[in-house]
Amino acid sequence: MATILKTKDLMIEVARQLFARFGFTNTTMNDIADASKKGRRTLYTYFKNKDEIYHAVIERELHGLWHDLELVKRLPISAEEKLMTMMLTHLDKIKDLVLRNGSLRAEFFKDIWLVEQVRMDFDRKEILQLEELLREGKLTGHFSVENTRLTAYLLQNIVKGMEVPFISGAYRSQGTVDEIRQVVRHFLLHGLMQPSKGEYE
Repeated sequence: MATILKTKDLMIEVARQLFARFGFTNTTMNDIADASKKGRRTLYTYFKNKDEIYHAVIERELHGLWHDLELVKRLPISAEEKLMTMMLTHLDKIKDLVLRNGSLRAEFFKDIWLVEQVRMDFDRKEILQLEELLREGKLTGHFSVENTRLTAYLLQNIVKGMEVPFISGAYRSQGTVDEIRQVVRHFLLHGLMQPSKGEYE
């Protein structure tokens, strides 16, 4: 079993390196088989086609992001700080993931729908993670949230929506990371509405 996993992991890493260097479109299954020195038959034992191995590459990369988010969740800090740190960690790690994979950067921007299909399971887990954090914040009095599931879903979509401008650097024309953090923090804690007179009295 260990040998099978080692062989599969090798092929995934070889594919990642080829995708990063030449791009998904310009890499063939033959290229992956040759570079892994395992042969076409062995490669097709684990993966039916190139899309399947691409999915495995992205899933493994996202597993690293998930590990980092889980570490943040265990930090001895307030629920508010955990939420902000998790959102910024998400953006930083997604940026690192895309940029370190060279030509996959173009694939990320060009075929975002394919990426969406691959990351469905990760998104589902992240929503559950955020929901758990929101419930924790309610118990400690940091958050006042009626529907934690819906709020978690919206937060996850907010941070996803920030990915492309964050990776491309477009956000720099709008503000620094610290300024973005302050705006997001204010929005999460206070919303857009001015408090009515006497609300906090």
